[in-house]
Amino acid sequence: MIVASTTAPHGRGRGCVITRRAEFSASHRYWLPELDADENAARFGACSLEPGHGHNYELVVAMGGPLDEDGMVLNLSEVKHAIRDQVTDQLAYRFLNSAWPEFDVSRPDGCLPTTEALVRVIWQRLQSHLPLVALRLYEHPKLWADYLGHTMDAFLTIRTHFAAAHRLARPELSQEENERIYGKCARPHGHGHNYLVDVTVRGPIDPRTGMVCDLAALQSLVDDLVVEPFDHTFLNKDVPHFADCVPTAENIALHIADRLSTPIRAIGATLHKIRLQESPNNAAEVYAETPQLEMSPARALEALAVS
Repeated sequence: MIVASTTAPHGRGRGCVITRRAEFSASHRYWLPELDADENAARFGACSLEPGHGHNYELVVAMGGPLDEDGMVLNLSEVKHAIRDQVTDQLAYRFLNSAWPEFDVSRPDGCLPTTEALVRVIWQRLQSHLPLVALRLYEHPKLWADYLGHTMDAFLTIRTHFAAAHRLARPELSQEENERIYGKCARPHGHGHNYLVDVTVRGPIDPRTGMVCDLAALQSLVDDLVVEPFDHTFLNKDVPHFADCVPTAENIALHIADRLSTPIRAIGATLHKIRLQESPNNAAEVYAETPQLEMSPARALEALAVS
């Protein structure tokens, strides 16, 4: 029996999210004229040095809407030209501090061209040309920002790693029972992984520094509370929390979130998510702010995360 379709030809009217990547190389410098040289160096470290430094930026643009009569949300040729005209042609091989007036810190309303400030300004310049859903801007594979356009808030993610061993076994069960549940992962002497950890924080972009939070302070927290206590350990034996809590990827991610949530608030941001990648095939994600789940960056962008 053939069921008649009531769908319009070529999917017309059905919703979809599409993404487009773009790349550009540019330089920037973190320096505020109201601070002296020592204050700038203390606040921004090596990023304050003249004449600046550069990055190979990667921009991911997510757009949504109904399909047209040709089966497309937008013609990708039009998307490509809009991104090129409004963003990459204006920024490629430029010094960001002087490329756009938003980053002219000699003006009282100017801010530094951080990753999170840059992605917000890119949104502002693209929003009248494309039906934006979300933007992601990679400064490099271990640092990126997401912007959804709703508020001044942006999401900033740093990536780090640690190597550790673990054994999946519940102490109240026999070896046979544990092997039935966890398979080879229950073997008595354990096994190890090179874990990747993505720490995503959320917060308003400071109108002057362009930052969600002090990046160096965030990195220090992650190093001190995650990398240092976990790296090159046998989690079951060396990390007290896992003496009686099975160190699955899920529980490791939860414990990292518990350790970071309050300290991150102390530096002015909110922990949004922890993503722990145990192997190329396995990962666990923990959202630390349940009421904000609807604000999470679009899944279309999540699928494009650099591994």
